[in-house]
Amino acid sequence: MFRSGVKAEIGQSVRIVGEAATVAEAVTVIGHLKPDVVLLDVHLPDGGGPAVVAAVLPQHPDVRFLALSVSDAAEDVISVIRSGARGYVTKTISGADLTDAIRRVAEGDVVFSPRLAGFVLDAFRDADTGPTPSVDPELDQLTPREQEVLRLLARGYSYREIGAELFISIKTVETHASNVLRKLQLSSRHQLTRWAADRRLV
Repeated sequence: MFRSGVKAEIGQSVRIVGEAATVAEAVTVIGHLKPDVVLLDVHLPDGGGPAVVAAVLPQHPDVRFLALSVSDAAEDVISVIRSGARGYVTKTISGADLTDAIRRVAEGDVVFSPRLAGFVLDAFRDADTGPTPSVDPELDQLTPREQEVLRLLARGYSYREIGAELFISIKTVETHASNVLRKLQLSSRHQLTRWAADRRLV
């Protein structure tokens, strides 16, 4: 559904040569079609966007990647950029701005919103001055979708708003929220918000 919406928004300005729903399918389609720019979701059903970039770039170094994600969390931005993507925008971007971002990446530019660019600059500055932050084992036990729901819940989104943002049903949101609370051993949304804030996830 989301891919259809993107195609409707940018299809008059950008030639869309293919699409894929999973990491494996994306790697195959990109290798066959060799597009100028790949618009890449960070979270895919069988793995993450960085896996697509890592699999494609060694074989097709001229393909450029622009990440498009609901997440604006620092770790998501940094992981996909470290893998080799040339930019990162969120799904709240307008069709016109997305078209412009695709064109700029095709021309060799690097594209971020100011806030996301700050994450990347800080990450690479810290990489030069200190060790890489340790992985959070509590966060890692959540699936990518549960992490998305966690961040939106912590930002005050209602179940209905989360469902609209992620294109899933309210019942599915409730299930993910319940799983998040159970896995993190939290009992309320208030505790969840404090937990996420302490880890700078919001």
